[in-house]
Amino acid sequence: MNRPLRDVPADAQDLVRALPAALDGTGPAVRALDDASPGRPVHVPTDVALVVRTSGSTGHPRDVMLSADALRASADATAARLGGPGSWFLALPVHHVAGLQVLVRALLAGRGLATLPAGPFRARTFAQVVRAETAGPGPHYTSLVPTQLVRVLDDPDATAATRAFDAVLVGGAACPPSLLARAHAAGLRVVTTYGMTETCGGCVYDGRALDGVTVAVDAEQRVSLAGPVLATGYLHRPDLDATAFATSGGRRWLRTSDRGRVDDGVLHVLGRLDDVLVTGGVKVDPLAVEEVVAGLPGVREVCVVGVADQHWGQSVVAVVVTQDGTAPPLTALRTAVASVLGPASAPRQVLAVDALPLRGPGKADRRAVARLATELMTRPPAT
Repeated sequence: MNRPLRDVPADAQDLVRALPAALDGTGPAVRALDDASPGRPVHVPTDVALVVRTSGSTGHPRDVMLSADALRASADATAARLGGPGSWFLALPVHHVAGLQVLVRALLAGRGLATLPAGPFRARTFAQVVRAETAGPGPHYTSLVPTQLVRVLDDPDATAATRAFDAVLVGGAACPPSLLARAHAAGLRVVTTYGMTETCGGCVYDGRALDGVTVAVDAEQRVSLAGPVLATGYLHRPDLDATAFATSGGRRWLRTSDRGRVDDGVLHVLGRLDDVLVTGGVKVDPLAVEEVVAGLPGVREVCVVGVADQHWGQSVVAVVVTQDGTAPPLTALRTAVASVLGPASAPRQVLAVDALPLRGPGKADRRAVARLATELMTRPPAT
């Protein structure tokens, strides 16, 4: 059996009107798109309530089908972990799973939903709206990406307002330990999340799987996930279904592209399998380098990439966003990284930019960053 799929503009109010019927089966499934112009009629399996388009790391669009049961399982497990159903504050775009899940959780909880005005994230506006919307009974929750958390912490008023939340989910990209420590020191109740569109968003909180979710790591450190939150599959892409999903031990698993390890039941995500750099024949973990560089004074954001080099194969380059727009001294940066990870991991270049290219809310586009680094390194010096 199939049901129709309706494309809806990526607008919170439009989605709030369309989602209830999608979730209870009385209306069509919903796909939120930036450009929701009418197209040819599309149908999805009856159990599918929501379709989320994601480009992934390859840049090729994929439509991920999420069932109503999976979305409910995710919302229920989140509420159980955080301390019960609550009111939600939307600060993320709703054509990505993290923003959509804020809407779904609020609807299924039957609690309030507040949203930021459309436009770029501004800490001052965030503080003003948060104060107005968290005055009522709690609990109050929100979801941010690391770049938003940096901007909140850079603004004392926004930091004070954010203390009103009983939990601030932070995901979409790795949250550097230095940023996490800074948030905790400021009195924010931050919960780091790990997951993807194929798991209805975050399914591992502070390293521990939500109720019903199982984490496994194989010999090559690939992270696999199982549980009721898994997607139904990819729309019209059985080839991707066969690659991403597998059945083992009577359970259906999602084989992610992430590396990780599990210590005493806590998952530590080490980066993507295809992100490892090789410089001079030595493997370098860019996420580990980013964690060190992010802890240096003045560094707000960092992305470490490999740039083609005739001597080293790949040259390790740190692309940073800093408070004053000036790159940290290369010698000090190399010394800091080498002391923790060894000399091979020490970047050979550090480049300061105004902003990192993104491929989603708060997630650096490593391919675009590598292209930008190559361009900056080969650009003739200004005269």
